[in-house]
Amino acid sequence: MRRWGVAFAAVLAVVTVAGCGSDDKSEAADAASVSGTVTVFAAASLTETFTELGKQFEAAHPGVKVVYSFGASSALAEQINQGAPADVFASAAPKNMQQVRDKGEVTVAPVTFVRNRLEIAVPKGNPGAITGLADFGRTEPKIALCAEQVPCGAAAKTVFETAGITPQPDTREQDVKAVLTKVTLGEVDAALVYRTDVKAAGDKVAGIEFPESAKAVNDYPVAPLAHAPNAAAAAAFVEFVTGAQAKTVFTAAGFDTP
Repeated sequence: MRRWGVAFAAVLAVVTVAGCGSDDKSEAADAASVSGTVTVFAAASLTETFTELGKQFEAAHPGVKVVYSFGASSALAEQINQGAPADVFASAAPKNMQQVRDKGEVTVAPVTFVRNRLEIAVPKGNPGAITGLADFGRTEPKIALCAEQVPCGAAAKTVFETAGITPQPDTREQDVKAVLTKVTLGEVDAALVYRTDVKAAGDKVAGIEFPESAKAVNDYPVAPLAHAPNAAAAAAFVEFVTGAQAKTVFTAAGFDTP
């Protein structure tokens, strides 16, 4: 019995090692099956996190190059619908993803991979003495907001309606990064941007949270495009940014994850 037990243990060890080797080979084969360039159209608020994840994706798939086009989700959706070559679309709002689906450019169910909410951003030192959302209804402070057709602008409209405030913006920008730039340069006293943008700006700006932001939480969907020039890489990239490794990056950046 003792000899039989030793023999069985040896066989089991060989099978286990062989199984592990098979998994390793499978993962290597999956990585090798993805090649070329993957072009990703992504919301401006994903700039920092997607840039980091792109490096990680390239490291996991040697020879693959991730190329980004960051901008307002509404503008990116329009470009895709007009035939711009891209493999993946990551939107800051379901509405813009639906615009692409309605044109047949996305034929699979998009995945909501993160959520985001607005925060007040003020220049370092808060020279305008901004204390809350009510200041956006005053004429004295210089205010920047996103254009209403882009997700950050639509979310801002919702929070102002919820709070019963009529904003008095001095400028409306085409994406959230342009709004944030106005704050970091000290050109405005306050702006509404995503809390992830406040965090990414570091000590260049200060953030002020407000309760109405909970009424306008943005879901971010991602999907491979139906006419992706590199369909294999598109599928692999979507799988990567919706996985556990990416979740760590998003959480550290201040996103909520489903």
